[in-house]
Amino acid sequence: MSGDAKASLVFVPFPVMSHLVSAVALAKLLASREDRLSITVLIMKLPMDTKISAYTKTPPHPRINFIHLQENKSSSSELSGSKNRTFRFLESQTGLVRDAVAEMMENRASGKLVAFVLDMFCTPMIDVANEVGAQSYVFITCGSSALGLMLHLQSLHDDDNDWDMEEYTEDSDLAVPVPAYVNPVPAKVWPANMFDDEKGLLEFIRRYRECKGIVVNTFLELESHAITSLSSDQRIPPVYPVGAMIQGGGEETEENRRKREEIIQWLDKQPDLSVVFLCFGTNGSFEGDQVKEIAAALEKSGVQFLWSLRKPPPKESMEFPGEYESPEQVLPEGFLQRTAGVGKVIGWAPQVAVLSHPSVGGFVSHCGWNSTLESVWCGVPIAAWPLDAEQQVNAFLLVKDFEMAVEIKMDYRKNSGMMVAAETIEKAIRQLMEPENKIRAKVEEVHEKSRTALQEGGSSYNFVGRLIQDIMDNIS
Repeated sequence: MSGDAKASLVFVPFPVMSHLVSAVALAKLLASREDRLSITVLIMKLPMDTKISAYTKTPPHPRINFIHLQENKSSSSELSGSKNRTFRFLESQTGLVRDAVAEMMENRASGKLVAFVLDMFCTPMIDVANEVGAQSYVFITCGSSALGLMLHLQSLHDDDNDWDMEEYTEDSDLAVPVPAYVNPVPAKVWPANMFDDEKGLLEFIRRYRECKGIVVNTFLELESHAITSLSSDQRIPPVYPVGAMIQGGGEETEENRRKREEIIQWLDKQPDLSVVFLCFGTNGSFEGDQVKEIAAALEKSGVQFLWSLRKPPPKESMEFPGEYESPEQVLPEGFLQRTAGVGKVIGWAPQVAVLSHPSVGGFVSHCGWNSTLESVWCGVPIAAWPLDAEQQVNAFLLVKDFEMAVEIKMDYRKNSGMMVAAETIEKAIRQLMEPENKIRAKVEEVHEKSRTALQEGGSSYNFVGRLIQDIMDNIS
């Protein structure tokens, strides 16, 4: 390989903000470490507003380029009326990705196309990579432990004739020993789409095994047990834990800058470690009855709070939660007046900025993986209240394996009709905010390790180097 040989990468993220921002963070990390790499990020278009256009206006690095694919008009129908709509949508995008890559390859200025870096849901694009002779790497936006669970269940489903998936349901008390976890993992916390038939999550997972490597936004010191178990399995490609990559949001509009300033000014007035922050992610919202239980818990606890309260989207729609014109329409009567000196109810929140603030001492979270890493990065302990995706199993990991979180309702599932009582929420918040609890000490210990992992000589720094070397070895 020539010392000045150039290589081109194609990134195909799933087109929602949390996945895109993580993918761009990885692209930026690779480009900043290797001058011979140029990266093109292909942006698929969903039929609803995902706020991606604003985020991708300005590339984050001179050698990173965004290409927006045309909207496939049939994708709207692909996204409705099917529980396997994600797979169907991605299959509908394969031709658009193929055309964009063909056009790229006509322009050799950026160097030889050596590899695709595919989101964990974008494995249908492995076929495109194979057609052009490029290697495929899959980028996992959840943790190594959740990856280990998914691969283990896929292996049991496909390879063990005695395994009966139908015995395991969201309501089951059955649990399965999983190499990536210390404790057996109950079916009630598995990702919901593990129970799908036909082409669902299992179809994506099978293809992880075809890839040259698996890149994960985590770090060795946080998930050493899972990473060791994955790395010792010869049927699994090499795993590269390259995190924690902390992005800080990606919605920097003028309006959000104004909101950020107002929120930080309020936090500046609060004592250190006194505020509990409630925020449930891009898809996080609750119906009115549950909102009232949260409000009652906060009021009874007497704890100072900052609550990111989002409006649920219309039923059966593909929209994301929005903003209330006035939160009073959903909160108990008089709540804002009674808690005016104690708490603040907001809509959108600059999560990393809030978690980094010295007044924040606890985080009531949905346990999305980005949010989990951000809590560790900032040293703020979590009260776990998962909603969907793989969040339940993240909560299980934090509460049971790591003993780094308080449980509110580990097996809660959004839209299931579950109701968490104010008493349960209040008890968890009180426990979370105890100054000397053991959870706080554990989070603080891992917080320090999250920083050193990325420094030169740290575990993640070294894994990034190995990944770049593996990619550059593909130049012939």
